[in-house]
Amino acid sequence: MSLRLGDKAPNFTAQTSQGEINFYDYLGDGWGILFSHPGDYTPVCTTELGRTAALKDEFAKRNTKVLALSVDSVESHQGWINDINETQHVEVNFPIIADPDRKISEAYDMIHPNASVNATIRSLFIIGPDKTVKLIISYPASTGRNFQEILRVLDSLQLTAYHSVATPADWKDGEDVVVVPSIKTEDIPAKFPKGFKEVKPYLRLTPQPNK
Repeated sequence: MSLRLGDKAPNFTAQTSQGEINFYDYLGDGWGILFSHPGDYTPVCTTELGRTAALKDEFAKRNTKVLALSVDSVESHQGWINDINETQHVEVNFPIIADPDRKISEAYDMIHPNASVNATIRSLFIIGPDKTVKLIISYPASTGRNFQEILRVLDSLQLTAYHSVATPADWKDGEDVVVVPSIKTEDIPAKFPKGFKEVKPYLRLTPQPNK
């Protein structure tokens, strides 16, 4: 069965490059990103895991923990990590899950038979503190992820989770946001004291409230 936005993220216990973990315990009360790779020692994935490691501070300031996954073994992961550290000039600082029986991959619908019958596609899930799925992005094997977009979406998800706003097209942290339709125009000044601009009755913009 497919995993959809708003569904409870399946919990699991797995062996990883940093020992055994329980997914929920690892995330604690913060946010999480779980992303899969077609296999170890693959070129695009090597750059992606390097980029993830380089963004350690960016994820930390967003109270977000990351985990990678492939169907290969922990031993394979350890050798691959050495290559990632060497070629990407980083220190991989997050667990890479071993999923040889594909139980986690199947629970998260990471294997798409028309793409590959035995390897995970490049799936990425953002999990909220309530352990529900907030974002799903699937990439083909030939296309590396855009990590600036992942951070941008994470910022949007965290902002909109705690304020009655949505983020417009191409929004970046610090820019104006949209007041959600459920807020009446006459109630905006009390809720958003920085002011607002009414473009249309249904399109009201206000400065980002948490800045």
